Amino acid sequence: MDAFTYRDGSLHAEGVPLARIAAEVGTPVFVYSATAIEAQYDALAAALADMNIGICYALKANSNQAVIATLAGRGAGADVVSEGELRRALAAGVHPSKIVFAGVGKTAGEMRFALETGIHQFNLESEPELELLNDVAAGMGVVAPVAIRFNPDVDAKTHAKITTGKKENKFGIEIEQAKAVYARAAAMANIDPVGVAMHIGSQLTDLAPYRAAYRRMADLVRSLRAEGHDIRRVDLGGGIGIDYSGDHIVDLATYAAIVREEIAPLGAELLCEPGRLLVGNAGVLLTRTIFVKHGSAKRFVIVDAAMNDLIRPTLYEAYHQIVPVIENAPESPHPADIVGPVCESGDYLARDRALPELDAGDLLAVKSAGAYGAVMGSSYNTRLLAPEVLVRGDDFAVVRPRPSYEALIGQDRLPDWLSPPQPMRRAAAGED
Repeated sequence: MDAFTYRDGSLHAEGVPLARIAAEVGTPVFVYSATAIEAQYDALAAALADMNIGICYALKANSNQAVIATLAGRGAGADVVSEGELRRALAAGVHPSKIVFAGVGKTAGEMRFALETGIHQFNLESEPELELLNDVAAGMGVVAPVAIRFNPDVDAKTHAKITTGKKENKFGIEIEQAKAVYARAAAMANIDPVGVAMHIGSQLTDLAPYRAAYRRMADLVRSLRAEGHDIRRVDLGGGIGIDYSGDHIVDLATYAAIVREEIAPLGAELLCEPGRLLVGNAGVLLTRTIFVKHGSAKRFVIVDAAMNDLIRPTLYEAYHQIVPVIENAPESPHPADIVGPVCESGDYLARDRALPELDAGDLLAVKSAGAYGAVMGSSYNTRLLAPEVLVRGDDFAVVRPRPSYEALIGQDRLPDWLSPPQPMRRAAAGED
């Protein structure tokens, strides 16, 4: 569903005018629709309903507590890649038995905390990681449930920086080595190798790579079972893309059919780990125009959101639709770059976009900003992190407030050898 629609000429999030949120909370601000998040989860769950599959939300897409809790309320588990994300999932109400811990660089401390918590499984990506987890589990007197993540060497046909299933990527164990590593895991006293895992990349809109990868996964499972291994779980990963441009929507029924044909016949417990799919189109970044600068080459719309708020356009060359909050203004014949105040030429949200004539104070909405927006934000240029708002129906709540400058600057500490700064004083009248 599209939760962001025009009503009476003004863009709304569900029943709330975005202009009202801007007036009360300020800009830039991320705005999420709870109803849209739930609807997308329900659509995926319905497509997969005839299979024994658990949906573990990938927190890296958007780890706001309110977003996690919204999905947990629908039955979602969590896919985490750090102790911090694990703690967020627990705090938001996700049961440990529905949490999968992935990632290539888990530390001994993170492993220990996850074992104490009692998570569903670790997805392991290298032999050194396997050895370390066995040692940590042995020291605690417990057995760690493990899925070995293998790399199927399948090109996901997505951006190079979010492709994870090729041999040249850092993720997973090469498929040719998977049998030996699985046998090693099975021989360890404190490892229970319950299954196999895979994840080939992010923002896949062509589903053909899934079929190729899942076919290789199924062949590996059959081969491992033939060697006597009890493969009880198959983790399909995530990566299903969303529609950023308005012209390509992934058919969840087609994805489900691929899983049904290639993996379901194995009779294993299945897991999938969507992130962007569930939250990406459920959010916008709301920003206000500061200036409009007319150069000889192009028009620049300078807004109060910047690359520190939404890094995807400059990091991934990503496209986001950008629309005015007030509808029906005629388009200008002069395309515009939408840029922020950060002192970098890479600080842009869009280039060469058709937009109406804009004035200082006009609001714009950057669409499809619910994933990899706020969660990748920074305070570069000592800019305050943008707050986050969750909308439901005609109501909204600030689910992460904008920090103060005092709190941001107060994170720094001066070493003992630096004199504390003296308070600034206004020069008294008559002082030199």
